[in-house]
Amino acid sequence: MADTVSEVWAAKQAALQMAALNTAVKDAALTAMAAALDAQRTEILAANAVDVAAAEGKLPAEMIKRLKISDGKIDDMVAGLQDLLRIPDPVGQTISAMELDTGLMLYQVRCPIGMIGVIFESRPDVVPQIMSLCLKSGNSVAFKGGSEAACSNRALFTILRDAAAGAGVPAAAFVLMETRDDINKILSLDEYIDLLIPRGSYQFVRYIHEHTRIPVLGHAAGVCHVYVDGAADMDLALNIVLDAKTQYPAVCNAAECLLVDREIAPVFLPRMGALFAEKGVEMRVSPEAKPFLAGLPVKDAASDEWTKEYDDLIIRIGIVDGVDAAIDFINSHGSHHTDAIITADESRQRNFARRVDSADVLINASTRFADGYRFGKGAEVGIATGRIHARGPMGMEGLMIYKYVLVGHGQVVRDYAGPHAKPFKHQPSNDRYVM
Repeated sequence: MADTVSEVWAAKQAALQMAALNTAVKDAALTAMAAALDAQRTEILAANAVDVAAAEGKLPAEMIKRLKISDGKIDDMVAGLQDLLRIPDPVGQTISAMELDTGLMLYQVRCPIGMIGVIFESRPDVVPQIMSLCLKSGNSVAFKGGSEAACSNRALFTILRDAAAGAGVPAAAFVLMETRDDINKILSLDEYIDLLIPRGSYQFVRYIHEHTRIPVLGHAAGVCHVYVDGAADMDLALNIVLDAKTQYPAVCNAAECLLVDREIAPVFLPRMGALFAEKGVEMRVSPEAKPFLAGLPVKDAASDEWTKEYDDLIIRIGIVDGVDAAIDFINSHGSHHTDAIITADESRQRNFARRVDSADVLINASTRFADGYRFGKGAEVGIATGRIHARGPMGMEGLMIYKYVLVGHGQVVRDYAGPHAKPFKHQPSNDRYVM
């Protein structure tokens, strides 16, 4: 424990240096990190091959799929790092400004959170994603990955840390925790770690939430719905639903439940069911939906099944009486992650967007768009369904907080108190503070 604590303590101190790094140093480090990943593909792939070989026959197929690194995945890592170069440095941005009185200005300014802890399963690509976002946002970070990806995580972490350090970033700002009991260690470090970000299964994220006093930014489940309205374009709806379920079923923004307006169910469901069957999707259906899927391989949905996350080629199918019923069902059975409506009726679109209590609400688009990279955030810190400082797919804003900077010219409070107090202007301003 002593070594872990000392490393995290050193990273906490390095966070003060990270917060003060200028943009040129950060961007030079990101450029160096991208180049290093590209140049050291052989080492990365060799390390990953060791992990994958050890996992074969021991881990589920979908978990191994997440674990595997290919040249294409390295290309994506490099592209993610390079994409951050186009995003403005968030540190020091003025969020708002107010003139309290003549010569007395109050600025709300973005600043890093400080020390971030990241706990994740299976996916080594979390390392470059989060490290690059923490770097650009001026935060230190401690990683704890799963033992199934130990070699991959170590290779990626070392390559990236060394490249960043060579560009002027303090190496102590990045920590990799690797031992079996490190997960409980990191959960206990509330004195040093300001925010925890878990990335993994429902059970994993739930465990993190329940076993730490550190604030946790993340989602416990991805129970995502697509509602096909009576006013939907049929071909458009078929294409969107198929993508939402099958494009990559093992992730949290894949659709787990299809709701269909009773008005179009007799026409829509036979076509949708045939497409699902063709793609190997297991359909678990309500009694009302079953007659419209006659002749297709379906199973009866269990009574407790409407809140499950499958992360597989499985989908629940139900029928509802219009958009209001769909909204009520989603708010009652969903996980407040990502939910979509397919309809040409704009009033129903607005009703759905206004009343569905989810981090992401999509209109006539696949739930798979709910992703930090696709939302133009460079990469993804994670997806949060709670109600703290950030929500939904988060880029750097999930790693930022703010401070107030008050700039005066000798003003004192006694002049603004008492029977002859000067009045405040409290006038919003477009002025910006340059740190």
